[in-house]
Amino acid sequence: MSARLTGARLGVAQMIAWASSYYLPAVMAGPLSHSVGIAPAEVFLGLSGALLLSALLAPVVGRAIEHLDGRRVLAASNGVFASGLLILSTAKTSWGMVGAWGLLGVAMAMGLYDAAFSVLTRLYGAAAKEPITVVALVAGFASTVGWPVTAWMDQVLGWRLACVAWAALHLCVALPLNLSLPKATTPTTPVSTVATAPSAGTLVPTRDVLTLLAYVFAANWFVSTALAAHLPTLFVGTGMTLSAAVAAASLVGPAQVAARMAEMMVLRRAGSLTSAMAACLLHPLGVALFLFAGAPAAAFAILHGAGNGILTIATGTVPLALFGADGYSRRQGWLALPARAAQALAPFAFATLMSVVGSEALLGTAGLLVAGAAALGVIAHRE
Repeated sequence: MSARLTGARLGVAQMIAWASSYYLPAVMAGPLSHSVGIAPAEVFLGLSGALLLSALLAPVVGRAIEHLDGRRVLAASNGVFASGLLILSTAKTSWGMVGAWGLLGVAMAMGLYDAAFSVLTRLYGAAAKEPITVVALVAGFASTVGWPVTAWMDQVLGWRLACVAWAALHLCVALPLNLSLPKATTPTTPVSTVATAPSAGTLVPTRDVLTLLAYVFAANWFVSTALAAHLPTLFVGTGMTLSAAVAAASLVGPAQVAARMAEMMVLRRAGSLTSAMAACLLHPLGVALFLFAGAPAAAFAILHGAGNGILTIATGTVPLALFGADGYSRRQGWLALPARAAQALAPFAFATLMSVVGSEALLGTAGLLVAGAAALGVIAHRE
C-alpha cells in the first residue's frame, strides 16, 4: 500500500473521529442540554474535561504506540469512541453525560492526530511527512462535513440516534480502515539515518528545545480552539449580522484545506520549520488587517484558517524533521500534553477575555503566535 493511500485511509478515519468528538458539541450542545436538563455551557465543560483527560493520557498512549502495533491502538480507540457515544445517547442526567465524556476523552487520547501521526512515523520513518500531510488534508473536512451531517441527523433522527449513528460509523467504517493500515516493521527510511546524522539537520531533543516546541503547539491549539468556539460571536460583536458572521467564519475550514494542499504541493520544499514559522505569522497578520486596516472578516478568517491548517501538519512533521523518527511516539505524547490542556482552557479563557475587551481579544491570540514564531526562530538558530 502506498504512503498516500495509507494517509487517505487514515484521514477518513480521523475525519470520523474528530467530527464525532471535538466538533460534536457545536451542534449537539443545544438539544442535548435541553433534553438532559443542564445549561449548554455544561456540555462544553464536558468537552474541556475530555480534552484534559486526553492530555494526561497522551504520554501513556505515546509509549504504547512506541512498543505495540499502532493499528491496534487506533482500532481500540474506535471501540472506545463508540462506547462513549452510545453512553451519551442514553444520558438522562449530567452524571451520564460526564461518564460519556470521560470515555470520549480516553478515545481522543488514543485516536486523534497525535496517535495517527505517531503510527505513520512508525511505518515510514523520515518519509512520514507526505502521509501526515494527506491525513491532515482529508481530516480537515471534519467540521465542514461533520457539522452539517450532525445537524441533519439531529433534525431527522434526534440527537440520541445521531450519537448512535456516529458510533456505528466508528465500528463500520473507521475501525476497518484503521485495521487495514500496514503493520509497522522497519520504517521505509531507516531510523538510524535520521536520528544520528547532524548533517541531516537533526537536533538532540534537549529540554529547552522541547519546551519551546511544546509552547508553539500549545499556543496554536489554544488559538485554534478558542476561535473554533467563538469566531462567529466575535464577528457579531463587531456589528455583523449573525448570517454574515457565520458565512465569514465558515471560510476557516476551506482555508485550512487549501493551505494543506499548498503544503503538500509547494511548501514542502521550504522545510517543515520554515513553513511553521510563516504559518505562525498568518493569524497575527489577519488580526492586524482586521482590527487596524479595515479588512473584511472573511480575509481574517482565511488567513487564520491557512495558518492553522499548516500548523496542524507541523505538529507531526516538525518534531520528525528536527529529532528524527527514533523515540517519536514518546515525544509526541509529552508534546501533546500542554497542547491538549491549552485546548481545554481555551473556550472559557477566550470567552472571559472577550467579555472584557471584545474583538480586541484577538490581540492576545496574535501575541501568542508571534511568540510562537520567535520560539521557532530560536530553534532554527540552534539547528
